[in-house]
Amino acid sequence: MRYLVVLAALLHLSLAACASELVMPLWPEGVPGAKAIGAETVADGKTGNVSVPTLTMYGPAVDKANGAAVIICPGGGYSRLSTEREGTHYAAWLGTLGVTSFVLKYRLAQFGHPAPLQDVLRAVRLVRSQAGKLGLNPAQIGVMGSSAGAHLAASAGTLFDHPLGRTGAALDAVSARPDFMMLMYPVITMAGPAAHAGSRMALLGGAPTLDAVHLMSMEQQVSPATPPTLLVHTQADKTVPVENSILFYQALTRAGVPAEMYLFEQGGHGMGMRSGLGTASAWPRRAEEWLREQLARLPDR
Repeated sequence: MRYLVVLAALLHLSLAACASELVMPLWPEGVPGAKAIGAETVADGKTGNVSVPTLTMYGPAVDKANGAAVIICPGGGYSRLSTEREGTHYAAWLGTLGVTSFVLKYRLAQFGHPAPLQDVLRAVRLVRSQAGKLGLNPAQIGVMGSSAGAHLAASAGTLFDHPLGRTGAALDAVSARPDFMMLMYPVITMAGPAAHAGSRMALLGGAPTLDAVHLMSMEQQVSPATPPTLLVHTQADKTVPVENSILFYQALTRAGVPAEMYLFEQGGHGMGMRSGLGTASAWPRRAEEWLREQLARLPDR
């Protein structure tokens, strides 16, 4: 309980003090497949109708940054982005650990596949290419996501070399492979009873091909090159079944990829960093321990 009180205080202070330092356009040369879809919407901490993807950087809320960076993919079923609960709240928490965060505003259902994949891979390439200028370690760049945002983060960790993630830009030459992944109650599979129908519809449309379903079922795309992964999910999640995390963990284990998975009893879908959810509310402590372990294993700059 004391940990949760301290964390809440840190988050409050961080959100007040950790103002956005930099908004970076993902595609200054022009958004691939650009189209007019009307004005972007922002309401109740959620963003929708995204046509101009960006990265918003949040610096660490400690005296000395550790050089690590995390690209955060908010959830929202590929129909909207939970930018506050699953974006800036995570950035504030990561800031207390010395990590620089980048909240990704990615394209949604109005564009569909492969636009979100292109956006997240461009985000990794952009941060890595600018690491020296931003004081970051290019070998310590991870991704974090929640729900459909975790599906997108997992896409980065499995499809980082896929041709659909390239646009012919010079930045394609930079590696898009994340160095680690943190997946919160992730959408993983696009097939079977565990699939989240809303995310599948928004990303792939109403009648996706079998090839598209296979490609975007992340448990089918894991390889030994997939980065170390942390999974957090709950039994109480009635929106995205816990089987999604289990499927991904099993695939990681078969491929020999280091992984940890924390499955809690309480905490419904979209729990974010809320208190009052039993042991599930202490997931940031488990995640902090895991993250410190991963960063210690990765190369120093």
